[in-house]
Amino acid sequence: MAQLGLGQLGLDLGVYLALAVLLIAILSSAIKILREYERAVIFTLGRYTGTAGPGLVILIPFIQQMVRVDIRTVAEDVPSQDVISQDNVSVKVNAVLYYRIIDPNKAINQVEDFRMATSQLAQTTLRSVLGKHDLDEMLAERDKLNVDVQQILDVQTEAWGIKVANVEIKHVDLDPSMIRAIARQAEAERERRAKVISAEGEQQAAQKLAEAAEILSEQEGSLQLRYLGTLTELGNEGSSTIVFPMPIDLLHRFSGMMADQQKSSKDSGA
Repeated sequence: MAQLGLGQLGLDLGVYLALAVLLIAILSSAIKILREYERAVIFTLGRYTGTAGPGLVILIPFIQQMVRVDIRTVAEDVPSQDVISQDNVSVKVNAVLYYRIIDPNKAINQVEDFRMATSQLAQTTLRSVLGKHDLDEMLAERDKLNVDVQQILDVQTEAWGIKVANVEIKHVDLDPSMIRAIARQAEAERERRAKVISAEGEQQAAQKLAEAAEILSEQEGSLQLRYLGTLTELGNEGSSTIVFPMPIDLLHRFSGMMADQQKSSKDSGA
């Protein structure tokens, strides 16, 4: 009898233990706790019946199920894409995509895998948009291209409950021969600018010289004063010998001054 009692007690303990495990399993499937950045898409007998969270969520065991959805912003790397620009230049372009889920219901029920779908759409859109622009625009107007890609993606992913916040083109990789061609083009452009600046400087200098000559010609004796000033500058340079032509009109002036001086001397002597 004692052995029978011990056996019955062990059986009862086993039943109680099984019931406890079953109760714990039921409670764990019925009670869920969601973090601040999580939402629960709830299905009742397979049908969508609402979105819950964050915090405590209670489900009906074996009747309701839920799918956790992370609504934080996701940074998705867009693999390098082969793009042919409008001027027939082949380049490799990669980018990074920033998006987040704003409607968990659509993200789960309207598309099988929203991450894969968004990534594939970003790749095709990147090739399509960049293929409509020249290489120079890809390199110089990257911000504008980012906005164009972001707007197109945002419109198309709206049906999936996804908001595309930003698209950033990271690298535009060129063929080595194309890099050398661009370097030659840049060098030629720099030479052209240098020649234009030099020509503009000569033009301005000639204009100023013409204005100075006109002013000097209007004032009697200005040209001679300028000439003497130039001689003074040459003398200050420390040259041992200076050879310069004497203007004829200056000699005439000196001779006239000497004649006037001699005449005045004779008049005073008389």
